This record gives sequence, structure tokens and C-alpha cells, in this order.
Amino acid sequence: MTVTPARAAGAVLLALIALAPLVPMAGMKQYVLHVVIQIFVWSFIGQAWSLMGRFGLVSLGHGAFLGVGAYAVVLLWNFYGLTPWVGGAAAIALSVVVALVVAYPCSRFGIIGHYFALVTLAVGEVVRLLIIAERDWTGGSLGVTLKAASDASLVAMQYADKRVWYYAGLGLWLFGLWVWARLDRSMARAAMEAIGEDETAAACVGVRVTRFKLRITVLSAALTALGGIAYAQYITYVNPETLAGIGVSLRIVFAVVLGGMYSLLGPTVGTALTIALSEWLRIVFGVKFIGMAETIYGLLLVIFIIFLPAGIYGSLAALVRRRRPAPVPATA
Repeated sequence: MTVTPARAAGAVLLALIALAPLVPMAGMKQYVLHVVIQIFVWSFIGQAWSLMGRFGLVSLGHGAFLGVGAYAVVLLWNFYGLTPWVGGAAAIALSVVVALVVAYPCSRFGIIGHYFALVTLAVGEVVRLLIIAERDWTGGSLGVTLKAASDASLVAMQYADKRVWYYAGLGLWLFGLWVWARLDRSMARAAMEAIGEDETAAACVGVRVTRFKLRITVLSAALTALGGIAYAQYITYVNPETLAGIGVSLRIVFAVVLGGMYSLLGPTVGTALTIALSEWLRIVFGVKFIGMAETIYGLLLVIFIIFLPAGIYGSLAALVRRRRPAPVPATA
């Protein structure tokens, strides 16, 4: 494999990220690790959403898959003592079933574009309302806390040391990048791009539209559920307002659009910026201006859709490619 400057810089950056927990940060260490862990997990969720969004399958209901994954693993542990390793597999399977129930009729009946987005939006809200309605199990709108294990263990997936979660989040983020890159280099990318441009034309040249759309939706839903499981195990508390419904779905969309859904690191850049903005607003305003973060998110989303549709990272990457000198043709 040829070592390019970009790969060398990526390796150095990854080494610095891996060594970050070992750097002394005085009293800020636990807070910094907490913020970075959230960036890792939500970046992974954003990567999962972009697997659909970049091909024109704009989902506004990914909070449904996130909530199903998080609540399923927590409830199976709280009521049945089922280890998150088994409960997580069941949660992902349940999310896949929900994805199939949504995606199959939409694919068969040609529900695309704005109509598909509205269907996913409704599904996300249905899941949120179901969580609130089943208050005997889920705690309703108050949420539910993960029962603490007797001691930190791999079986319970509960650790007090944030360094463990830091490296777990790093591994999850790298796994998301690997899935994104594998899809980008596969034939499925060409098929999905053709479907995104014109489903009828893609079907005419032999692309199995329904099969590819189902596969990409299932993959995105399963990865989103996995992100919800990781977040629930780390925070040890789940709430329908933060893990289901339109609010969290739009948060995912905003982060990806801000960074750039068509770039490998776009969701990571967007997530890092949104979380940093959220933390800054919380520190500056506290509870004085409730809803300030959401207002700023909305304004920025409108601005970026109009002026930077490729996102921050995508636009910068395109600018660098344009300014790179063209290769000189070899002479005889």
C-alpha cells in the first residue's frame, strides 16, 4: 500500500486521538473525555444516517431506530437481567424489523422524496408516543435509568472509568468509517446513485431497486440501533425526548448536513461542531434561554443548505481538490 501524505497525516492524527486519555488535563479530564465520547457515538450515528441520506433516501425518523435500540437493551437488562451483548443483538434485530416494515411498502409503492421523509417522520413520532404510553415499562416521559450492576464488568457493559468508554467509542467510530468506506468502494454505491437519480431508469438497466433500497435501509437502521445501545449503556439513562422522535432525528440530520453527508469525515466534523456549540451555549446561557440551541441549529441549517450544500468538510475538501495542481503528462 502506497503511503500518501493524507494517509500519513491520518495515522498521526489517529495516534494522537488514541493517546489523548493519557494526557494530564488536571480537573478537566473527565469532562473532556465525556464530550469526546459523545462525539464518537453521535458521529457513528450520523455516519449511519448518511448511508441513506447521501443516496436521496432522506429519513426524518431515525430517532425510531435509535430509541428502539436504546430502550430494548435497557429494558431487557432491567426486567430480565439479560446481558447487553444478547439484549443488544435483540434490539438490533427489532430495529431491522421496524426498518423493513417501513421500507418495504415505500419501495414497492414508489414512495420517494418528500413523501418518504414524511413517512419516516411519522414512524419516529409513533415510536416516541409508544414509549411514552407504555409507562409501566419505559417510565413514560420521565424515562428510565439503567440498573447498576454489582460491579463493573464486561458482561453488564458498565464501567465507571471513562477511559474504557473512550476507547470503546473510538472503536465504534472507526467501525462506522470502515463501513462507510466499504460501501463507497462497492458496486452498491453505483446502484444506489442510479436509484437516487431516477428509479425507473435504474430498473430499466437491471438494477434491483427494491432490494438495494431495503439493504441500505436495514444497514442504516442496524447501525443506528447499535449507536443507541452504546449511548444508553454509557449514559445509563434513556428518555423518549432525547432518544426518539422528531427532535433527535433532526439533530442527526443537522449534524450530517453541517459537516457534509457526501464526505467520509463530514458527519464527524458536523457532530463535533454541534456538540461543541451545545456545550458552549449551556455554559454561557445555562437555563436562561431554553430552546436557544435549537433556534441556532435551525438558522445554521437554513444557511448551510443555501450556501454550503456540501457541508463544511465537503466544501473545504472540494476547495483543496480544485487548488491542487494538475499532474503533468509524461513525455515520450
